[in-house]
Amino acid sequence: MLQNGRVFYPIGYGADPTGANESSDAILQALNDAFNVQSGLELLPGVKDLGGVIIDFQGGNYKISKPIRFPPGVGNVVVQGGTLRASDTFPSDGHLIELWAPNSQKLKRTDAIKIDRNYVFNGVKDQTAKTYYEDITFRDVLFDSGFRGGGIFVIDSARIRINNCFFLHFTTQGILVQGGHETFISSCFLGQRSTVGGDPGERDFSGTAIDLASNDNAITDVTIFSAAIGVLLRGQANIVTGVHCYNKATAFGGIGILVKLADAALTRIDNCYLDYTGIVLEDPVQVHVTNGFFLGDANIVLKSIKGRISGLNIVENMFNGSPARNVPIIKLDGNFSNIDQVVIERNNVNGMSLKSTAGKLSVAGNGTKWVADFSPILVFPNRISHFQYSMYVKGLPRVFVAYEVTNVSDNVVVVESDRAVTAVVSVAVDQYNMVGEGNFVM
Repeated sequence: MLQNGRVFYPIGYGADPTGANESSDAILQALNDAFNVQSGLELLPGVKDLGGVIIDFQGGNYKISKPIRFPPGVGNVVVQGGTLRASDTFPSDGHLIELWAPNSQKLKRTDAIKIDRNYVFNGVKDQTAKTYYEDITFRDVLFDSGFRGGGIFVIDSARIRINNCFFLHFTTQGILVQGGHETFISSCFLGQRSTVGGDPGERDFSGTAIDLASNDNAITDVTIFSAAIGVLLRGQANIVTGVHCYNKATAFGGIGILVKLADAALTRIDNCYLDYTGIVLEDPVQVHVTNGFFLGDANIVLKSIKGRISGLNIVENMFNGSPARNVPIIKLDGNFSNIDQVVIERNNVNGMSLKSTAGKLSVAGNGTKWVADFSPILVFPNRISHFQYSMYVKGLPRVFVAYEVTNVSDNVVVVESDRAVTAVVSVAVDQYNMVGEGNFVM
């Protein structure tokens, strides 16, 4: 049977559900017929509303030798229920399914979405970019790239859903999204190799599970179990929540989540589990990391590209590691010269070194000098923006003591008094600067 109503079956077009024979042309013919269904309606301009037409693989296992590329200008489509496997001749730079119009220009792997640095948001979305696909849903499909290329490629599309899918054996990307916006990836599993951790070949894991060179997307409740990079973010205003990354350990060169759009990220990472692999943020601007669990010395690396950090919040996360290594929860890679609105606080650690942009110390002693050394805890070297201090003189008789801060340098605060006393000096400092606020202390 070719179809039942507006449900189209590739098996009816000659696709082989056993995987013994090549099925690319049969699947493409089923798509062609489905996409010729007429409703006379449009979604976005130039995108036909196909009324919810369904491509149903009926649980088959299909071998394909070329990408299943969707024709441009289609929307309101569901693809469901089966397995696509790359043949031995599948092109190594292709993806099993491609939403790729002829007029769309594919980005290089190192490119990020281009941004107008002088742009001021006025409450209106950009309407000039061309969108070729809208409202296409992939669900309950296993994508096996056979170590030849990737799983899904989506470009210049809007409101695409990838739900309850499984991605295996990719060498480039499990999911690649470029341009467009609002691709929602949820309840998916992705891995280059089938493993539940501790794989003897983990050092050789390659590829990227999810690569978003696009804006306004969401990754929700996803597990990434093997890849060199779990999630690569090259666009703005993306949210990552409930993601478990154990794709490749940091010790082997792996990265769980890489925010690569230096200087304009606008990224939220919430409630994620970084399992022996960490987060790398390049020149983060308006990035929020919260409610995360970092296991096995997994930490957050702030990598300098142009030396700028602005609007970074890393708050209320848990870090667990080896006391013997005492790895810092925040690590700087390079020097930062332009820093403002950075809050790294209220995180807790077990077996790792706590780092923060704020600290409090009490120093007790008898004498005329008290030294509060914050260098083990503060994130940025030689940078104290604000401080407060007080002295509590112990014992009798009570005397008036004059005391003051005499030095603030190298994240150390020195308090001295005019006479020797037994006292406790309490000092609170932070490294927080508002935009344009000079550092008058250091």
